[in-house]
Amino acid sequence: MFRYFPTNYVWDLSVNLSIEMGARMGEIAEMCAPLAEAAKAPDAAGTQAFRETWVRMADKLIDLAGDDAALGRTISAGDKLLRAANYMITAERLQAHGSEGRIALYRRHLATFYQGLAMTRSGAQRVEIPYEGKSLSAIYVPAQGVEGPQPLLVQVNGLDSTKEMKYLVGLPRLLATRGIASLIVDQPGTGEALRLHDIKARFDSEHWASRVVDWLETRADVDPRRIGMEGVSLGGYYCPRAVAFEPRFACGVSWGANHDWRDVQKRRLEREGDFPVPHYWGHVCWVWGARDIDEFMQIAESVHLDGILDRIRVPFLVTHGEKDSQIPLKWAHRTYEQLVNSPRRELKVFDERTGGVQHSSFDNSANAGAYIADWVAEALGGHTA
Repeated sequence: MFRYFPTNYVWDLSVNLSIEMGARMGEIAEMCAPLAEAAKAPDAAGTQAFRETWVRMADKLIDLAGDDAALGRTISAGDKLLRAANYMITAERLQAHGSEGRIALYRRHLATFYQGLAMTRSGAQRVEIPYEGKSLSAIYVPAQGVEGPQPLLVQVNGLDSTKEMKYLVGLPRLLATRGIASLIVDQPGTGEALRLHDIKARFDSEHWASRVVDWLETRADVDPRRIGMEGVSLGGYYCPRAVAFEPRFACGVSWGANHDWRDVQKRRLEREGDFPVPHYWGHVCWVWGARDIDEFMQIAESVHLDGILDRIRVPFLVTHGEKDSQIPLKWAHRTYEQLVNSPRRELKVFDERTGGVQHSSFDNSANAGAYIADWVAEALGGHTA
């Protein structure tokens, strides 16, 4: 794990995530150099300072992208806009719920991201999935070199990530080159669903996952018999739960095994383990629609996988970082042990040799992402060579 702020794990987590999304080290240094003292400040003051320097860099990149576009160099402009969007979402996710300007910054991030995405001609596109009278937004990424209906991996967020973040980290690109399409979803409690539509998280992830499969089955370019699901961080709970109760999924992957999130919350109340975002308790109450911490802890009692995983009868991959400082490694072993009816269950622990030892491999996602992409390609009939 790259440590720029030795006293502030949450900020270093954000910096590492940004690097995995394509940040440039010179820009990281320029953004972080003024923040040494702010990293020691209380959450509100510190995160405001973080936001100012990171948005300033985003503004610079947007201006430079304008120079490129004026010369007809739209590929270069798109690359800069995607990096600007990276820096904006990194700053946005550190802000407290309800803080001034947060939603405006999020909307600006979205506009910048999709402008950049269009310029890079990646083939990826934003789509809308009907849900409860509203919609869930997603990014669809087609496979490369596949004729006819394609196998596809649905990918879902953790507690505080978004579909744009997951796209930039790069698993969809790794899958596309292996003949697997991607659908990266802002499920309830994350991204646009939470920020723009007030759709809260729910423990029964099969409720929304089944709607996603319903929508995919209407697409002529998707093979309905080869739809898998992957979840990162808290998605490591959502995904196995959904695969257990939605038999149309052909495989599943937990990128970070979140077997018993209720226990993690109890430990966090006792100040054990690292928090992923500042203002943590306010954030989880917002995500889950709880009035206060007591109500949130009651909701969290349902967020575990005990007594569920024996329903899974498709291949399932459980991955975890050996030195995960948020979710103990023991929960990966628990998930694996309970997959008793999976015809092809696997536990992959990323260690010092492979890299990606931290939570959901945020410290080095390249090797972990490639391993997951290869496994999914084998499970869904893609290719690895």
